[in-house]
Amino acid sequence: MAEDELEIDIDDLKRRMEGAMNALKHEFLSLRTGRAAATMLDPVMVDAYGAHTPVNQVGTVNVPEPRMLTVNVWDKALVSKVEKAIRESGLGINPVVDGTIIRLPIPELNEERRRELTRVAAQYAEHARVAVRNVRRDGMDQLKRAKASGMSEDDHKIWSEEIQELTDKFVAHVDEALEAKQAEIMQV
Repeated sequence: MAEDELEIDIDDLKRRMEGAMNALKHEFLSLRTGRAAATMLDPVMVDAYGAHTPVNQVGTVNVPEPRMLTVNVWDKALVSKVEKAIRESGLGINPVVDGTIIRLPIPELNEERRRELTRVAAQYAEHARVAVRNVRRDGMDQLKRAKASGMSEDDHKIWSEEIQELTDKFVAHVDEALEAKQAEIMQV
């Protein structure tokens, strides 16, 4: 069998692990930390024009102050729907309507809510670790098939160590991101 057919696609494994990290970072952005961030509204969907539409596609989301978000809704008919979607989103934000602008004052987080958010962040991190380990398992399965096709024992060992190193590196990145997010959440 040709030598290059036995090789494992490390770049593909790395790309998939980076995808898990990017998903984790996106999930972390949706967690409220007491500071306003336009990404907080990313999960909020508005029933607009017969379809569920993200808030940022029916209006402009701005951060005029560290503890305030504004949504400038483009269509006056959608203002009440946007307000209702934000109110029911579970973000704990009470929208104030001013014409086509919806102001969202970000309340201070209490200690209990901060601890709850750190647990949510830990769950997100665990999902990312599982995703990275699943990619590792796929890589190891490729290795098993390659070994059955004639890969040498030495090559098998080298590739498995490389896959394990990559996995350890990405799990460490997940842990670092979690520590940083938890510190940000607990910061008063």
